[in-house]
Amino acid sequence: MRGKRTAAVFDMDGVLIDSGHLHREAWRRLCQEQGVPLEDPEFWRITIGRRTEDALPAILGRSLEPEERSRLTLRRIALYHDLLKKETVPIPGVTAFLNDLRCRGVVCGLATSALPISVNVTLEALELTNAFPVRVTSADVVRGKPDPEVYRMAARLLGVPPEDCVAFDDAPVGIQAARATGMAVVGLATDHTPTELVAAGADVTIRDFLAIAWSDLSQI
Repeated sequence: MRGKRTAAVFDMDGVLIDSGHLHREAWRRLCQEQGVPLEDPEFWRITIGRRTEDALPAILGRSLEPEERSRLTLRRIALYHDLLKKETVPIPGVTAFLNDLRCRGVVCGLATSALPISVNVTLEALELTNAFPVRVTSADVVRGKPDPEVYRMAARLLGVPPEDCVAFDDAPVGIQAARATGMAVVGLATDHTPTELVAAGADVTIRDFLAIAWSDLSQI
């Protein structure tokens, strides 16, 4: 059943900020430090949308004790922040789109696999610190995407039924998570193809926010 579309819930990386290449480089540097060869040039794709702590064993090719997993998570995040401070590129049109939602009275939330410190650094760099009254991060959930917990919690904190929300996500695991709650889903084709995003459950796909308006989403 189609909802009233009164709220928007956004993933962060690949949706608000063009950060895929920065995350790839941070993972590459971590693997280099750990002496892990990266033979597959597409190695980074399995990390998209996932919490760093969930992606680490797959990237490093081994199981990790909790202490080592926490340490390497923080190191990977630190490497990424060093890169982010030198280059911050918003997804085209996102700031104007968010301003339009605010003017329309559409409430906005963030549902991201990033840690709170990364959220703070990223939103400050984008000058969007006040754009999201509700923020749900990897620190707030037990299970990461594709589990729907992060999106379900965002809707609850916004005080809106999930079916009244439109989710914006760039990763198949994120799209699956939002879809599982009953949200309509817009897929951002930043690191995956539109075909991949539709296969994951996206209602529509866009490459940026330049040619889309909230009114365009009322029927999805």
